[in-house]
Amino acid sequence: MILTGPEIRRAVAAGDITIEPFDARRVSPNAYDWRLGDTIRMCDTELDAARPSDFVEWTIPPEGMDLLPGNLYLGVTHERTHSDRYAQFINGDRRIGTLGVWVHVSAPLGHVGHAIRWTLEICTVRRVRIYPRMTFGKIIFLKTMGAIVSYQDMGQKYTASTGIDVSRLYEEMQ
Repeated sequence: MILTGPEIRRAVAAGDITIEPFDARRVSPNAYDWRLGDTIRMCDTELDAARPSDFVEWTIPPEGMDLLPGNLYLGVTHERTHSDRYAQFINGDRRIGTLGVWVHVSAPLGHVGHAIRWTLEICTVRRVRIYPRMTFGKIIFLKTMGAIVSYQDMGQKYTASTGIDVSRLYEEMQ
């Protein structure tokens, strides 16, 4: 079951959902409008699931930065989110999609207990200029059923995410 905007506000006020920084004006009927963070990484080399990938990281300047098609970009949300009660689901939205930006297509689920600034997978269809802290997507909160198990307590490899995380699939392949 998806939380409505008023329920998101109530859950934030009660401490059941953490959104840092929180701006009540960013709550929509069924979601919270999250923003792009200040840094972005790009990989313009071949990727190999069995090896770590090299990325170059930049701070997105206030005047913006052009993203080019054919490149893999990794960004990060400005907001850090957490809930020990609700699962989270993040995605881009229409405003970004109609600019030809595909964001966070492969890993939209934030497990109960996951406390992160989200790493974003970003691809573009055409050259597009982005800006730090621009609205970039929506996050929804989902009520869970059954016994709650916290992601943070499971010892998974991405539990300490504080910024842009690259794939560590190679750790499973060794």
